[in-house]
Amino acid sequence: MRGPDDNAPSPYAGRWVARLQGRIIAHGGTPEAALRAAQASRHKERPEISFIPADPALVFSPLVHRVAQVAQDQNVYLVGGAVRDALRGGVSHDFDFSLPKDAIQLARRVAGALGADFYILDESFDAGRVIVQQPAGGPRDVLDFSAFRAPDLEADLAGRDFTINAMAVNLRDWTVMDPCNGVSDLRTRWIRACSATAMEDDPIRVLRAVRLAAALDFRIESETRRAMKRAVSFLPAVSTERRRDELFKILDGARVDTALRALELLGVFPYLLPELSALKGGKQSAPHVYDVWEHTLSVIQSLERILGTLAPGGEEGGATGILPSLLRLGLGRYEEQLAAHLSRPLNPDRTLRALLLFAALYHDVAKPATRSTDENGRIHFLGHDQEGARLAADRGRAFNLSSDEIARVHTVIENHLRLSFLANRMATEGTPPSGRAIHRFFRDAGEAGVDLVLLGLADEMGTRGTTLTAESWTVFVDVGRVLLENFWEKPAQAVAPRALVDGQVVMDEYGLVQGPQVGEVLEAIRAAQAAGEVGSREEALAFGRRWLTERRGGELGAGADP
Repeated sequence: MRGPDDNAPSPYAGRWVARLQGRIIAHGGTPEAALRAAQASRHKERPEISFIPADPALVFSPLVHRVAQVAQDQNVYLVGGAVRDALRGGVSHDFDFSLPKDAIQLARRVAGALGADFYILDESFDAGRVIVQQPAGGPRDVLDFSAFRAPDLEADLAGRDFTINAMAVNLRDWTVMDPCNGVSDLRTRWIRACSATAMEDDPIRVLRAVRLAAALDFRIESETRRAMKRAVSFLPAVSTERRRDELFKILDGARVDTALRALELLGVFPYLLPELSALKGGKQSAPHVYDVWEHTLSVIQSLERILGTLAPGGEEGGATGILPSLLRLGLGRYEEQLAAHLSRPLNPDRTLRALLLFAALYHDVAKPATRSTDENGRIHFLGHDQEGARLAADRGRAFNLSSDEIARVHTVIENHLRLSFLANRMATEGTPPSGRAIHRFFRDAGEAGVDLVLLGLADEMGTRGTTLTAESWTVFVDVGRVLLENFWEKPAQAVAPRALVDGQVVMDEYGLVQGPQVGEVLEAIRAAQAAGEVGSREEALAFGRRWLTERRGGELGAGADP
């Protein structure tokens, strides 16, 4: 609200005020709070209580207005993150609605009005969910409806996690209820618990506080931070699924490395990611400039920057400097393909971006267990890629990830050194990867080869830090370009060449019986195709005969007994 001669917003915007003779004498986050504040000094007088609209006016999704239309005969409140985001001028796809009772019934009515999916979240708590699928693969909207978990709205909000999430909007008159002064903390950029017991009441809020602080670039208030540290040991009481989901929200958010560092400092890892605790202080030899833990965080940070630089519009929104410019120059033409790749999750509840960050977090997890030192004092981690893939897969199973997600993480970590091998060979020999090498890369990785390019680039940045030169970086980018070019533009040449012969022909031609050797011959022929050594059926059969002869060290005739 603005005065006629004042362009400054009202200090009471979005608040309830108490007026006597037109003058504001008190204010609060709810009508009751404003009245109590006024009566503290004017207990004999009866002030007028009114709401001063937010400035500028809050803007909500059309879905919220549809809910208001369906629920016009009920007292329904939009609560939580959607209100917070609206006050910050942001967009939300998750909406929480709270009402005194009959929440499941209202959710059914809303789903019917929207032609959306509905299911019961918790019948005992009168909670239901509506899911609105967007056309053309856009983000889905989730609308949760629940009954008050306290006698009234004010008590319900006071029992929530953080003040900035404890605000509500009345869908009848669009007034804001803010009993915990969340608007004030939102303006001053604080994460503050609603109560002294908020963390112990639900320890998952420890992770949520870190996620919100990273995503919003807010500070965590000191008493809240102390309460978080006290509540960490209660995390095992939280279900595996809730811990997993909060972790993956962190991985899918902003400033992931900062959030992970905060979790480690709080002592969360033994209860969430126990395998990572041993990484801190793990020394590494050159070209590494960090210990294993700091390297891991650097890789996470680098991967975020790479994804930002290669996102559509990344030239404007990504990081600046010579290395991002070289990256954009080499791989920028694949921004749409990369966006499409990352938009196809292996599970509807978790993004592929978060899964890739999870793989980056675990890519060196086995280094402590595989560490050795040679006679020259140089440190090695032989086999850490294979052992790390196993440990990460075990953690994925403990988190109840899907089998597809576990397989993807295993593949990425097991092969995370491949880009480095190819780049080092190119730097030494001066030639790009051969068709045979490209074929083997995607034979072993499949679609995860795209993830390997991204992680491999981030791994190189995280290894050398500020010592990484533009010349060395260009080699890695060039190898990544060759791999992605073959994957997306020329897949029939090296990635998946057209089969010239099949297993039955191989068995008939060489007198083989069904078994692993048939597959080995077919793979040898495909690799020769990728290398440009074979281009027809006849050449494929001749190559297969030579290959088998060399393998056996003797002559092989048609129909010969293997």
